[in-house]
Amino acid sequence: MHIAQFVHRYPPALGGAEAYTARLCEHLAGHGDSVTVWTTTAVELNELWGVCHLRRSSESASATPQAAKNPTVNRYPPLHFPGRRYILKALSLLPIRPWQCLTTPCNPVCPQMWRDAGNFNGPLDAVHATAFPYSFPIMCGLRLARRRRVPFFITPFLHIGDIDNPNDLTRRQYTKPHLRWLLQQADGVFVQTRAESDIALSLGVREDRVHLQGLGVDPAECTGGIRAASDEVIVGHLANNSEEKGTCDLLRAAESLWDAGQRFRVVLAGPEMPNFRAFWEGFARKQHVTRLGVLTDEQKRDFFAGIDAFALPSRTDSFGLVLLEAWANAKPNLVYRAGGPGELVRHERDGLHARCGDVAELSQQLARLVTDAELRHQLGDNGLSRLPSEFGWDRSLSLFRGVVASTPRTTKARQSEAIPV
Repeated sequence: MHIAQFVHRYPPALGGAEAYTARLCEHLAGHGDSVTVWTTTAVELNELWGVCHLRRSSESASATPQAAKNPTVNRYPPLHFPGRRYILKALSLLPIRPWQCLTTPCNPVCPQMWRDAGNFNGPLDAVHATAFPYSFPIMCGLRLARRRRVPFFITPFLHIGDIDNPNDLTRRQYTKPHLRWLLQQADGVFVQTRAESDIALSLGVREDRVHLQGLGVDPAECTGGIRAASDEVIVGHLANNSEEKGTCDLLRAAESLWDAGQRFRVVLAGPEMPNFRAFWEGFARKQHVTRLGVLTDEQKRDFFAGIDAFALPSRTDSFGLVLLEAWANAKPNLVYRAGGPGELVRHERDGLHARCGDVAELSQQLARLVTDAELRHQLGDNGLSRLPSEFGWDRSLSLFRGVVASTPRTTKARQSEAIPV
């Protein structure tokens, strides 16, 4: 098969959607498929909206394909101009769904990607796009698929937020009318949890087009690290450090325990977002926190070997691959009852829950993990036991390839649909 993959960022950019997309493309290429990735030059998230002043490598700055590689990666620079956010916000008020998909302020706007999607005439059997809310690259993929009359697939990674709150703000952001419209255009929608499947169905996606895929973990990639000597219990957190990922709530919960005399350390890893850095400036218990920043593969293995429990009280995860990596190291998970983690982690069986946004309850559950080594081992071992039967990459990615291969060319009615922009 010849497959075009559209995504807002691609490695060396770090993130769950980015890592999944790279693994999927490599899986397809390994099975003999020809894969072309259409993405941006952005490495850091803020480069989707602001000019990048420092490139990590010539490859990340390139706007041309990588030669003689499969997958081939085409990188396009996002457009930047004065007043960008406010101009796009005003333009997005025009109630035409395709236009709104292209003018959402968070979008990486890449005019050349749009033009190339209207001109590409190479071999093509299907188009796959990810992830919400970055609708501009997805719209480019839809344009290409409709023009070439091939099936169009989306993996949206819907963030459903607080499971107990039907009016959750995060969910509302990921189910806006233009994003609903995009889902309804797809010939197949891949979801990772039952909750995400229910949301997709409620947004008008036909049941026969929703495919529960799930994700996986390769233990060899995240285990076997070296644990440094320590007489403290270590709680780890690996994410884009931010309010949304729960970094600040984790430190707020830990602070109350430190004030009560508990002894443990929090180790933070991953890129740091502006709202976390602003929080950190005023945080009073810095001496109990270690910040590692972005990790290499070897450092990630050492990170998981060196912690006793993993915490991801995130509001914005559709699944949470790092939770599987923690289980691969037999470490228990502490999460908010929100999004994919709230379904993935089973409370009192392989991890602990706290109500989304409830820092007091988060502190109580954190205290249980810090003080009870037997509980940590029991929960971690239970999580580890789930991996072989539930979370293998081969099953997940083979399901994707099977669905794409078996989906016929788009129907005549859908072929004739115009993209009025």
